[in-house]
Amino acid sequence: MSIQIVPQDELADGKNAAGNIPPVLFANLKTLYQRRADRLRALAENSPLDGYLNFAAAICDAQQRVLKDFPLSIDLSEELEKAAGKPPLDCSLFPRTPHWLTLLDALIAVLKPDASEPVRAVLERLEHSPNLQREMMATELLCQDFKHVPADKAPFIWAALSLYWAQMAAQLRGVGRADYGENREFCPVCGSIPVSAVINAGGLRYLHCNLCESEWHVVRAKCSNCDEMEHLNLWSIDDEQATVKAEACDDCGAYLKLIYQDKDPQADAVADDLATLLLDDRMEDKGFSGSGINPFLFPAE
Repeated sequence: MSIQIVPQDELADGKNAAGNIPPVLFANLKTLYQRRADRLRALAENSPLDGYLNFAAAICDAQQRVLKDFPLSIDLSEELEKAAGKPPLDCSLFPRTPHWLTLLDALIAVLKPDASEPVRAVLERLEHSPNLQREMMATELLCQDFKHVPADKAPFIWAALSLYWAQMAAQLRGVGRADYGENREFCPVCGSIPVSAVINAGGLRYLHCNLCESEWHVVRAKCSNCDEMEHLNLWSIDDEQATVKAEACDDCGAYLKLIYQDKDPQADAVADDLATLLLDDRMEDKGFSGSGINPFLFPAE
């Protein structure tokens, strides 16, 4: 299958200029992290999770600053030639350059001055960890082997990896088309998993990648995890018009949150997912397991 990757800011009502539904979108990095930071702080104002939401906002601020100061330029043509039928930036196979470590060190440098004492201690331990150890932790996170990565270090490592992969994804626009298979529960750009799904202004559903920030279209009539169509239910907390709902599948036992940007244009796939942990608790109480992972909340194993 051949797809055209389109920047999100070129869309109107979810469609491109030809009126077609683009299968894959990549993020507008000029504003992504700042908009996310602003959303996290707005959500924190009336939330019992305000401390952690503001912590995540600080990381997003740092990502936006480091993105500007340490841009990535890489020739992707050779790797794309090898990727027929696979995600072109496959996170489990794509060879990382040391630039991602530069991004990590830059994030640490930005965050340390204003960090609390406990967070600063984590940052300093991560800063002085050997590069080989940091590379190993990155590989384990990318392969979803979370038990080998300390939970306090994981968000910072992932923030650097996400910056690295998001910049590569943005460069795909210059190389045209990419081929991928039919495993729609995984990102067709990098092979990672979604953090949540967004319903855009045109009512279309796009799954949002928790690594490269790309989005891919999946029709709303079927489960985003197993493709079944018969036993889907939407759940929300006390409000049928909620901006965030959970779509649960009785066939596979998985759920994924839906972020309704058609109801609130400021809603963000990462920020609004993180701010609604009560909904996760309710879904797990009902026996469902999340099929997405938030980059600020890796599962404990």
